[in-house]
Amino acid sequence: MTIRAKGSLMLLLGLLPLALALAACTEDEGGSDAAATEAEATPSPRTLDEADGAAELAERADEVTLIDVRTPAEHAQGHLVGAELIDWQSPDFRDQVDGLDRDGAYLLYCRSGNRSGQAARAMAEMGFTDVTNIGGFDGLVREGAEAQR
Repeated sequence: MTIRAKGSLMLLLGLLPLALALAACTEDEGGSDAAATEAEATPSPRTLDEADGAAELAERADEVTLIDVRTPAEHAQGHLVGAELIDWQSPDFRDQVDGLDRDGAYLLYCRSGNRSGQAARAMAEMGFTDVTNIGGFDGLVREGAEAQR
């Protein structure tokens, strides 16, 4: 074997581990595709600003369940008319929500829209198909949603 042939063989043998590593990285055993399929199967909840949230509530009041995900103390200080209290921070939030119709329509709000966004995502992960975060209580009231104090 010539020196040139030996050099080429050594180069090929040196590149073999790299080629195998690259091939292993591109092989899919269902992990990434399965995760992508699962993410596609879980519907994302909608998020509206308070103006659109108040309008949505006014338009769909008879066909949606309005959920206040704030604490009982916050709810007692004032809440939107017709709102059902299901405290996001309660240890049994998922148990309370689990009893609801997964095909029903739900509008969620809290103080600022943060907790209601988290609760909406949790409900979507649980299989709820029509969940909308409509934002924060004060903003919704400013936009015309009716409050009970």
